[in-house]
Amino acid sequence: MRSTDTIFALSTGRLPSGIAIVRMSGPGVRTALEVLAGAVPRPRVARYGPLSFRGELLDHGLSLFFPGPTSVTGEDCGEFHVHGSVAVVKGLIAALSSLDGFRLAEPGEFSRRGFLNGRMDLTAVESLSDLIAAETDQQRKLALAGMGGKLRDTFLEWRAELQSLRARIEAELDFSDQDDVSPDLNAAIGREINSLTMRINQFVGRLGQAELVRDGYRVAILGAPNAGKSSLLNALAMRDVAIVSDEAGTTRDLVEVVLEVDGFKVILTDTAGIRETEGVVEAIGIERALGAARLADLVILLEDVTNPVPITVKPSGALLRVGAKSDLAGSGPGSYDMLVSSLTGEGIAELLSRVAAQVRLAVSDGDGLLALRERHVGHLSRARTALQQASRADLPELVAEELRIAAVEVGRIVGIGDTEDLLGEIFSRFCIGK
Repeated sequence: MRSTDTIFALSTGRLPSGIAIVRMSGPGVRTALEVLAGAVPRPRVARYGPLSFRGELLDHGLSLFFPGPTSVTGEDCGEFHVHGSVAVVKGLIAALSSLDGFRLAEPGEFSRRGFLNGRMDLTAVESLSDLIAAETDQQRKLALAGMGGKLRDTFLEWRAELQSLRARIEAELDFSDQDDVSPDLNAAIGREINSLTMRINQFVGRLGQAELVRDGYRVAILGAPNAGKSSLLNALAMRDVAIVSDEAGTTRDLVEVVLEVDGFKVILTDTAGIRETEGVVEAIGIERALGAARLADLVILLEDVTNPVPITVKPSGALLRVGAKSDLAGSGPGSYDMLVSSLTGEGIAELLSRVAAQVRLAVSDGDGLLALRERHVGHLSRARTALQQASRADLPELVAEELRIAAVEVGRIVGIGDTEDLLGEIFSRFCIGK
């Protein structure tokens, strides 16, 4: 794709900052470098000097040039590295805006041009978006794995396999003297269709693990009023997040805090105390607490060991029974999985370790986890349906058509075929300048 306009944007964070980088991409990059920096630097070699426009000095900084098609966008690209002053960047942006054919980039437009020019596929684009948004070590690893090309290579391999199967059937139809495809070919293709269907099923089953790393592992703290739930949340977060009071019913709504536990994003939720009540507001809070338990990957069922009030809950995920106020307990854990004290800190580190173990158990693939998305699974599910139709089809022409549909769906995952409807949604999530 050859662009007719040149885009530019601030690619670094909020101003003021130590340094600011303004990126450019398009046919006018050389012109901008000549006008503002006085010359086009040697490719990929930073050049320091004054940056001026119409006789006015804007700043002293670095200018760089990355010629296409080997740049990140596949077009001529350039960068100005200047001091991160609001006034400096404002002047630089104003200067570029006044050049013919220049305009501010839209969100994700640099990456979109890179995709359209074949510099990256859609799985790499989505993983780049994940990397920018990564908050934890495991999110970073997941994003980098997606950018490494393993997903792309797998999907391209499957697409090539589907095209090969279809070509074998059509070749047999075109060149055979018989009225139908040979039984041996039918059997071989049937086996390969079944094998590919099984591989797709395995991939689809791993979506939940990728989403858990990307979106976070949810832990809900449940218990009776005054069991110590809010105190435990504050102890785990190591700061005052929730209000702590001896008055029953203090917590009326869900209070969430995000932690990084063993490299994973963990979302802790403090909930209202479970009890019979006639108060309308408190009843709503209790219903929300039970709803949080149903959605949680792990429920910490907390009881005050000095005044235990049993709570019955049926979580959809794992359950950990914890006794609170262990500093007042006279014996061991008893019927609990473990004891904690939010006052002294006893058991807090062990509780975090147990949460980490539950997360590890849920993400069983560990470092081999792939950066799957719901979009990928949607295409794979449609491809799987086509393969199932192909395995049941009586006529070879119908088998070939279902294989074509499956290949199209797999190709769309990496951006081959009609993907225009997807591009606006995918790239709109990027920040401007990326």
